[in-house]
Amino acid sequence: MQSPEEKLLAREIEREENNRLKNKPVIVITYFMMAVFMCLIGYIIYFMQFQAETTIANSRNVRQDSFADTVERGEIVTSDGEVIANSTTDEEGNTTRHYPHANMFAHTVGYDSYGKSGLELAGNFYMLRSHVNIFEQVTKQMAGEKNRGDTLVTTLNYKLQSAAYEALGSAKGAVVVMETSTGKILAMVSKPDFDANDMDGLWEYLQTEEGSKSTLLLNRATQGLYAPGSTFKVVTLLEYMREHPADHDDYSYTCDGIDDFANIEIHCYNSMSHGQETLKDSLAYSCNCSFANIGMTLDRESYRKTAEALLLNKPLPYDGVYSKSSFEISGSSDDIEMPQTVIGQGNTQITPLNNVLIMAAIANGGELMRPYLIDHIESAGGMTVKTFKPKAYGECMTSAEAAELTEYMRAVADYGTAAAYFNGTPYDVVGKTGTAEYDNEGNCNAWFVGFSHPEDPDIAVAVVVEDTDQVGITGTDVAKRIFDVYYSEN
Repeated sequence: MQSPEEKLLAREIEREENNRLKNKPVIVITYFMMAVFMCLIGYIIYFMQFQAETTIANSRNVRQDSFADTVERGEIVTSDGEVIANSTTDEEGNTTRHYPHANMFAHTVGYDSYGKSGLELAGNFYMLRSHVNIFEQVTKQMAGEKNRGDTLVTTLNYKLQSAAYEALGSAKGAVVVMETSTGKILAMVSKPDFDANDMDGLWEYLQTEEGSKSTLLLNRATQGLYAPGSTFKVVTLLEYMREHPADHDDYSYTCDGIDDFANIEIHCYNSMSHGQETLKDSLAYSCNCSFANIGMTLDRESYRKTAEALLLNKPLPYDGVYSKSSFEISGSSDDIEMPQTVIGQGNTQITPLNNVLIMAAIANGGELMRPYLIDHIESAGGMTVKTFKPKAYGECMTSAEAAELTEYMRAVADYGTAAAYFNGTPYDVVGKTGTAEYDNEGNCNAWFVGFSHPEDPDIAVAVVVEDTDQVGITGTDVAKRIFDVYYSEN
């Protein structure tokens, strides 16, 4: 039997155990809340150190425009120092945006009223920050004046942009020029264009019945979807090489200028008979019949994978606005779909940007560099405050495949469909011409895709010219003028 003292001690022990059990959930919740608090503090520190500027700089952040109350929007300049957008502020603090070259950079630079587009949108945050010296900042603030915003230095080259713009002339179409080893976009032109100095007039026109159907604001270089025509034979060729790694060089076909495949009649250009052809000849002469013959043998699911490795049906590694290219062939596709698809007709659609990325990947040994337009940010005084460096996207093909495709495309300029343009030039070009019908009346768009100096590639070019028969110029015409200017300056 327990003594009174032992009973009291037992009750105390029991009370303490009950209290411990009651307090356990409170202690668990307390520790949990402390852990959440510490994680929150850690994330805030991480965000402020590494993510704050990126989040604020996001082009979707509409609060950026509040910076314009105290900062005069900075300039946009080309890599060779040409001012392509600047601002003036009057005595009342109203800032006016000006585009010295009017239509030439319209879609790439964009506009800064009635919304934003192009580099005006992508670089909005950077141009509304000011890194002028502290003395100037304080003086301006005390005087109630705006500080000068930072300068956005692009990757664009003024001479190449001018050459591409002038070469297109009055034709509708697009040009993209890219440095293959870095991904820098050196020129980007889309026509028809507009003058961002008169956005009031343009916006008024766009509200009319005629203007509502206009595509003036469409950047055809990144958003225009076109049948790739014979430029797509490079993709078909890559698939055939992959399916016949040991014997594709043994390929032979006799072209009579017209042939039937899956009850689809395929014609070569003007029904020209190419005679006996190798695989290289088939690409050089852009033989539709030969490629339709190849297409009927291809594994369709594998063909789709090859097209998607070259970014059709996939997001592009590009930060601006673009359209996704499309490729519909799959393992369940019917024979009837193949003859047109393999020659770049059918339902395949591609943007000039996607097409130049394919060329850039081939030029760069199979590895694609991410395309970009902003090189660095400078203060108004010329001090570099931020630099954007080249970044790799990944491997689109092996280096061996890229090297072999290069040799096949060399034949296009040596003795094939582009020989009349590039024979005798002081530089070497590899590439592919293309003509794509877009209706049943024979109306065509003309393409050229390719790159220069294949031993150590410099630039890749993609050009599309709409209604080539009506405007009298081809994609190859435009591309040659761009290469001429590039090598006259380098």
